[in-house]
Amino acid sequence: MGFILDPAWLWPLVAAPAIGSFLGVLILRLPDGRAVVFGRSACRSCGHGLTVRDLVPLVSWAASGGRCRHCGARLGWFYPGIESLALAIAVWAVLALPAGLIWVGCLLGWWLAALAVIDGRTLTLPDLLTLPLVPLGLAVTYLIAPGQVVHHVLGAIAGFAALGGIGVLYHRLRGRAGLGGGDVKLAAAAGAWVGWIGLPGVILIAALSGLAMAAFLALLGHRRDPAARIPFGPHLAFGLWVTWVHGPVVIP
Repeated sequence: MGFILDPAWLWPLVAAPAIGSFLGVLILRLPDGRAVVFGRSACRSCGHGLTVRDLVPLVSWAASGGRCRHCGARLGWFYPGIESLALAIAVWAVLALPAGLIWVGCLLGWWLAALAVIDGRTLTLPDLLTLPLVPLGLAVTYLIAPGQVVHHVLGAIAGFAALGGIGVLYHRLRGRAGLGGGDVKLAAAAGAWVGWIGLPGVILIAALSGLAMAAFLALLGHRRDPAARIPFGPHLAFGLWVTWVHGPVVIP
């Protein structure tokens, strides 16, 4: 029936804003230990419970002018931002991946987006989200390229060892933590998804992304405390996503 009617690309785009809405709830509640699935959504200003009318992704926010219908308080950009991010990830996956891998790519991208935002907000990468990425990456590899599973197991071990070693060395040289345990586990997950061949590219992209962010903030006049911790998880997540979708970085 052609590309226009192909549900392989259509349904991920349709589902993306709703997935983004769930990710928003996950990002806000999981670090605090609050119920993610069963907790009722409510306005953070007046506490009024939200109905289906208030929870349509992107549409409800736009229709209400970004304000609570009950108290008029500003709702902020967090939820529409996360919903738009989820949609952007789906569009990227649709444009870059073959039909059979679109849903897998979306799942990985949405998962990494949640981890990246949580780390950016709280400087933590919850084990509940990070650790399952290792067996999931190996399982996906087994399904799409069973002959590469050993390389991906080695990648997971290498990712854990490489960033773990860097963290230990940094601590000995500087006397303070440079990488958190969550970063090390996310590096192991990266190795499980892209294999030991793709792992250097993940770390390279993450490092360049981090430097670019630091330079951008410096241009804006943001002054950083040299002793302040910087979340590296978002950059690792970005490196993993780009490498898995587009393949290992090739350095001539």
